[in-house]
Amino acid sequence: MACRGHNPRQAAGDRIEPTQSSLRLPRSVIVVSTFTGPGWLPEQLGSLHKAGSTKMTQTNMTTAGIDTSKAKLDVAVHGRTERWQVANGLPGWRALAANLVKAGAIRVGIEATGGYERGVVDYLRAAGFIVLVLQPSQVKAFGRIRLRRAKNDALDAELIAACTAALDQPKILPDPRLTELAGYLTFLEQTEEDIARLKTRLEHIDEPELRRIANSDITRLKTRRTAQIRNIAKRLRAHGDLDRRFDLVLSIPGIGERTALALLIRMPELGQVSREEAAALAGLAPFDNDSGQHKGQRRIAGGRGRLRRSLFAAALPAAYRWNKALIALYARLKARGKAHNAALIACARKLLIYANTVVQRGTPWTEKAA
Repeated sequence: MACRGHNPRQAAGDRIEPTQSSLRLPRSVIVVSTFTGPGWLPEQLGSLHKAGSTKMTQTNMTTAGIDTSKAKLDVAVHGRTERWQVANGLPGWRALAANLVKAGAIRVGIEATGGYERGVVDYLRAAGFIVLVLQPSQVKAFGRIRLRRAKNDALDAELIAACTAALDQPKILPDPRLTELAGYLTFLEQTEEDIARLKTRLEHIDEPELRRIANSDITRLKTRRTAQIRNIAKRLRAHGDLDRRFDLVLSIPGIGERTALALLIRMPELGQVSREEAAALAGLAPFDNDSGQHKGQRRIAGGRGRLRRSLFAAALPAAYRWNKALIALYARLKARGKAHNAALIACARKLLIYANTVVQRGTPWTEKAA
């Protein structure tokens, strides 16, 4: 059972206030985070403006914080003295849920800890709790604001609870289907990284026998990669709404099956956010760097690294061969003296914007006449 009011994988710290345009399409104002954590994390969505009575309700909501390790969970309730510790396993999760109910805590914050938090997050959400997965940088920054220097597991749980209580209420429900698929996609990406590593190693191997071993491993991993892409696509197409979105994204020249999977799984918000928000979430938005008379160079930062790498891999061939709009954009930018990397970033951002637009409108890509 999904908990109410939670947002699927919005970059932790990105704060968005949806409004309605005259065309009744959602548009928003965004404050961009520097999230660079693992792409499977269901990050949160918040509000940029005061929320009136909603904010008051959120302030009065009892909040707990969980500090995660491989073997145990330290728990604290915000504004109270209750602290306890449970094992990081199914029996401990059951005891944790029971204690949270007794404490009246329905909103829980937990710090991302290399995947050790994944099981308890899924369990608590299925039990009806509102769970916010926080990035370590968020909690650390919050501790600096509070001038906190002492550190242990119990104090960390208190800090996480206070940080969670200060955050805006999530607005979009997580999609457990995409959370599951994200695990398969991460395994696929790791397989691709293994292939790239072996190819680099092969450049420095001269012995014929060792080269045969390395080439055999590369062939085996490539076969696995192909099978994984086919498997993930099959699982995604088993859901009618995801199947339709998949076909819409595939209609864009330059986006193949591998990139479309990354877009849909790594950005569940696709079609529900503005083009600026989509670019910021992927880490493809150029940020200002000005102060007084100084006008600094705009640079991209933060965002979802795995999604960004997938878009970069697609943008290069799309801007050279497959997508006429990107070919023209790349040529214009180069003619204006832009560096190759800057032009490629712009093309990757455009690919993401195209995907966001076709999903938002519910209509496939249409090539404009020259």
